[in-house]
Amino acid sequence: MKIAITATHRVGKTSLAESLVEILPEYQIQPEPYYQLEESGILFSESPTITDFLLQLDYAIEQCHTDNQNIIFDRCPLDLLAYIHALDKTKNIQFLYNQVENALKQIEFLIFIPIESPDLIGCPASAYPILRKQVNDILEEWICDFDIEFIQVNGTIKNRIDQVLKRIKKVV
Repeated sequence: MKIAITATHRVGKTSLAESLVEILPEYQIQPEPYYQLEESGILFSESPTITDFLLQLDYAIEQCHTDNQNIIFDRCPLDLLAYIHALDKTKNIQFLYNQVENALKQIEFLIFIPIESPDLIGCPASAYPILRKQVNDILEEWICDFDIEFIQVNGTIKNRIDQVLKRIKKVV
């Protein structure tokens, strides 16, 4: 099964993905496009830009089409589209939205991690807390627009793992 985690930054995506792979050893993690592209030599801006997110979005969409069936994506194309929209709400994203919609057809199961209240992880000023909140709000608004099985998880990492495993059993 292809599983994608969708969320803004600093909510525990990577922690959840790593924990799930420990419990589901037949799965592997597909790291965030940012880190993969950075490893390949791409330099990103100091502050997030639409161009940076467009590069990551293209990469993430391409990765969704992998033949590997036991994969957990640490970042979903939907997240990246939400970042693009948050940075420029006037930008026409319909074409990108359609691309994301098609890419999500390759994913069997989506895990949404919203910002919790109280915020379990927090976001220092240097990590763009306003952008984080905007992306979270966009994801909350959009997630039901896609024809994909999803679960919204919350609580401690253990609670999140239990919620995901319970739902995976229903999906499989």
